[in-house]
Amino acid sequence: MTDKPVLQPGPDHPITVTPNHNRVIVTVAGKVVADTRNALTLQESTYPPVQYVPLADVDQSLLERSSYESYCPFKGDATYYSIPLGGDKSKDAVWEYNEPYEAVAAIKGHVAFWDGRVDSVDVEAEGQRA
Repeated sequence: MTDKPVLQPGPDHPITVTPNHNRVIVTVAGKVVADTRNALTLQESTYPPVQYVPLADVDQSLLERSSYESYCPFKGDATYYSIPLGGDKSKDAVWEYNEPYEAVAAIKGHVAFWDGRVDSVDVEAEGQRA
């Protein structure tokens, strides 16, 4: 088995992690799965920004650990959760980097939701009401 490559963010592949104090609400099948004002926005290169929500602000009773895993040379090994409430659509819908690489260490203890596998990931602007 070969070692996994570890890459550092840089000018050709920038990654930033910034606090997002706007309210982030994730829903599946009409239920709120996550609700926080403590998300982190991870912006990687030209990809759309991803909201990383503290696991403490997620209704973990709605999550089921998946056997699926993936690897990102910039972030590390990811493990996944499914959301049974959402049926097949929500399989492997949530990922977490338990030991993220140093460049993105802030996302430890946070999870992200795959936009197409949940009903919504809403980011409310300051002053907006739910």
